[in-house]
Formats: sequence, C-alpha cells, structure tokens
Amino acid sequence: MKIATIGRGNIGGGLAKRWRATGHDVTEFGSEGGNATGSDAVLVAIPSNAIENAFTKVAGIGDAIVLDATNAFTGRDEAFESLAHQVKSHVSGPVAKAFNCNYAALYDEIDSQRVPPCCLYAAESGAVGVTELLIRDAGFHPVSAGGLGSARMLEDHLGLMTAINEGGLGRFFYRYAMPGEL
Repeated sequence: MKIATIGRGNIGGGLAKRWRATGHDVTEFGSEGGNATGSDAVLVAIPSNAIENAFTKVAGIGDAIVLDATNAFTGRDEAFESLAHQVKSHVSGPVAKAFNCNYAALYDEIDSQRVPPCCLYAAESGAVGVTELLIRDAGFHPVSAGGLGSARMLEDHLGLMTAINEGGLGRFFYRYAMPGEL
C-alpha cells in the first residue's frame, strides 16, 4: 500500500518506520508539504493548530483514506465537532480517527508484548478496512469506537490517559478484550 504521512515527528515518523517494516511504501512530509498523488492512505500527525496550514501545502490527496492522529494540545477550532471533522473538511475521501490514544514513545516496545496492545479508532464506513489493516500493521489490535461521530470522544480520552500516566503508571499500553480473551 502507498501511504503518505503529514508529519514526521514521533507519531508520523514512528508509524512510517513500522509500516515500512511490513512492506508499505511510505512517503513522509514535514512542514514544507509535498505531493500525495497516488497514495492509498494519508496519515495526519501534526499539531492541531497546524491543520489548516498543512492542507495548503499537501497536494494530491484525492480520494485517499485519511487517518487523523491529531490531538488538541495546541487548541481546537470549536466550529468543528472534532479535529477529525476539521481534517474531513479538507479532503474528499473517507476519514478515520486513529493512533491519537497511543504513546508514540512506546512504539519500539510493541513487538515485545505478550499480546498486541489496542488502538482505539472511529471511522467512516469507507475507511474501516484500511484503518484496521494499518493499525494491525503497526502492531496494534484495532478496537472500533464506532463512526466518525465518536472522534471527539477519542480526542477527549486523552485527558484520562494523561491522568493515568501522571497518577503513577507512566506511559502505558492498554488492551480491550472480550471475556476469556486475556
């Protein structure tokens, strides 16, 4: 699969490395932008206050599936239901919210876990298959939180994650499972 990442930081660069290791063709764009023509999927992993500017610098997204990994650390435009909806306003293809509730600093530890840690996502129906594939190829187990209407819940979930981290557990993986699967 051909993937473009908008953002080469901890999340964008970290996922690009993991996806390349599973055979994907990944192109990374930084603040200078680039051309995503021909990409099957595009990851948006930038500060929330850079969303508007980023989409003026990246061409060729077309109908690619877009995975939004942004969080509101640098604010949000309340005119949109979520950051994922703000991203959606710039693209014509289906959008998913994913990878925003996982610690990029732990990416190198994924493969040493007894079971794959989970990655929560919310996606429009046209984005579900590719989103789940890319979550698995990054080493996570996908857990759906429903449609894109749940994206803000995933963004707000970061507050709980921060509280758990600061409460003493530190950065962590999580696992949601049916009874009997743990």
